[in-house]
Amino acid sequence: MTTDPATTTGVLRPAAAQDAERVAAIFAGYVLQSIATFVEEPPSDDLWRERIVAAGPTLPFLVAEVDGEIEGFAYAARFRPHAAYRYTVEDSVYIAPEAAGRGLGSLLLAGLLDALRGTEVRQVVAVIAALAGSRHDTPSIVLHRRQGFVEVGRMPSVGYKNGQWADTVLMQADLRPDG
Repeated sequence: MTTDPATTTGVLRPAAAQDAERVAAIFAGYVLQSIATFVEEPPSDDLWRERIVAAGPTLPFLVAEVDGEIEGFAYAARFRPHAAYRYTVEDSVYIAPEAAGRGLGSLLLAGLLDALRGTEVRQVVAVIAALAGSRHDTPSIVLHRRQGFVEVGRMPSVGYKNGQWADTVLMQADLRPDG
């Protein structure tokens, strides 16, 4: 790890219950100030604590620390509740605004994919919000593409948040391309 704040990538580790408050604070910023998530009310610290404690080998929850402070997190969740989707997860990656551009997203997503390899998970899906009709790549789309995800679909104007319509871009990574 370097000491230049513009390039610091931090330390990746599994999330612990005591990380819930910081995770909740980072996520709340996205809920209240962006369309990156379609959640409209910030989940409580307790809900995040439950998610962290429930994490395991096939549903990992990771945090990235810089100088002892959590600056981002990533986790895998069941893609859909139906049994046929049991080998597919959805990833989520969130970085504190003050830590953006330091490589933490790449660190977290690569770590999450590494944690999923060797498990029963075969497919990882990313559901990424973008302004309706926008054809430019969001930072999340660029991040996922760099980690091997391919765009598999776009659902136009499926979300309405903060007075604007949002599309979702669907991206997918195959963890077992050879079978």
